[in-house]
Amino acid sequence: MSENYFATRATRRDVLAASAGVASLAMLGMSESAAAATLTTGATMDSIKTKDGVSIFYKDLGPKSAPALVFHHGWPLSSDDWDAQVLFFLLKGFRVIAHDRRGHGRSTQTFDGNEMDTYAADVAALTDALDLKGAVHIGHSTGGGEVAHYVARAKPGRVSKAVLIGAVPPVMLKSAKNPGGLPIEVFDGIRAGVLTNRAQFYIDLPTGPFYGYNRPGARISQGTIYNWWRQGMMGGAKAHYDCVKAFSETDFTEDLKKIDVPTLVMHGTDDQIVPIADSAPLAVKLLKKGTLKTYDGFPHGMATTHADVINADLLAFVKS
Repeated sequence: MSENYFATRATRRDVLAASAGVASLAMLGMSESAAAATLTTGATMDSIKTKDGVSIFYKDLGPKSAPALVFHHGWPLSSDDWDAQVLFFLLKGFRVIAHDRRGHGRSTQTFDGNEMDTYAADVAALTDALDLKGAVHIGHSTGGGEVAHYVARAKPGRVSKAVLIGAVPPVMLKSAKNPGGLPIEVFDGIRAGVLTNRAQFYIDLPTGPFYGYNRPGARISQGTIYNWWRQGMMGGAKAHYDCVKAFSETDFTEDLKKIDVPTLVMHGTDDQIVPIADSAPLAVKLLKKGTLKTYDGFPHGMATTHADVINADLLAFVKS
């Protein structure tokens, strides 16, 4: 495959319109600098400090006494990518927690520690700080790998269930042990996109395969594309570059084998980012209590494009 596997071209208007959020706030009486700060900081939210001094931003919404759901976002996004799920479950009476992975969103733009062991340790620090018990951990894409890596190591009683949505486990990279994986050139292409013109690459990816907007007849949402770009550009380039290795080369096989809580694996059959054939069916076979649910024609970003369907199935699993 070519290094442009994940790339499509966007119009110049797409790039210019990404500033619409700042302009809208400015129209409400804010200066452009103040408006930009409103969009890119989490001053009204919370954060924890990890042992290595990294600030991890998180949202903790809803009644503290309610069942807790913890959402783990994909690369290179932030906890904002879960807005459709956060609102849905808050209105259902749940406690909802979502964090920005180190190097992403409003967390510290880290130079190092951008790998799965540290990601899982950060999650453990957050769940310890909040003293979560019996939480359901839900991860999309790279966040699904983070969930698997954390849940396999979690303290007894911290986790009751897990959900992997369009997730990277067992392992994405093609090798002798994983002949159905994607070749290293695909991930080298992603790194090249981050390295050479991250801003344009973060328009190209959601415009095309992430949400399936490159498919005939797709209902394209420019707002969704701009929101993806906004989240991506909030994070650190070095952390995003490093994270490509973390999500593509980490082998989660042993993690999946260790997980002993009920785990729902959800995947779209038209996922162009994490192709289903080498992910979900293989992952569920390794889980002790795994259930596979596939969605015909759904894209990688199906939690956004088909939130009504995904939310209903998540609710049914959480309440089961």
